[in-house]
Amino acid sequence: MLPTQGDRRVSLTFTNRPPSPARGLANPTRGFTVVELLVAAAILLTIAALAVPNLLAAVNRAKVAKAIADIHSIGTDIQAYELTKGVFPNTLADIGYDKVNDPWHNPYQYLNFANTKGKGKMRKDRFLVPINTFFDLYSMGEDGKSVTPLTAAASRDDVIRANDGDFIGLASDY
Repeated sequence: MLPTQGDRRVSLTFTNRPPSPARGLANPTRGFTVVELLVAAAILLTIAALAVPNLLAAVNRAKVAKAIADIHSIGTDIQAYELTKGVFPNTLADIGYDKVNDPWHNPYQYLNFANTKGKGKMRKDRFLVPINTFFDLYSMGEDGKSVTPLTAAASRDDVIRANDGDFIGLASDY
């Protein structure tokens, strides 16, 4: 109900003025302050700091999985070659894998034991016993370095085929 003054009614008029900043209401054309931008940047950087290591770990796991699948396929083709020809291939070129690289852009390593003298070049476990009977097939891993004992630091990231194909995975897991 409108207030009255005697017999006359008093009308209230409203203007279309912007709210006063003194009342704590923000001016819609003002923009962001430096503090607000810094808080937003800090939040984004914190989220990125948490997400990036997980993303990189997932990418590395995917590369290892790809190398495992490749080694399994190449090993199967090496065994098929042996079944048809009666001997293992001398190199990966004999079965068409000479230009195939691992996910880290290094060529896969293959060693036919029939072509080696002694056990010097064979991959070995922690007891220095060869891990395969007929051939070695492996990827040198992310660092691109490898030595014959799997316990050496340079070989821990290698993706290997061991126990004549019963194990294919990281040397550190063998």
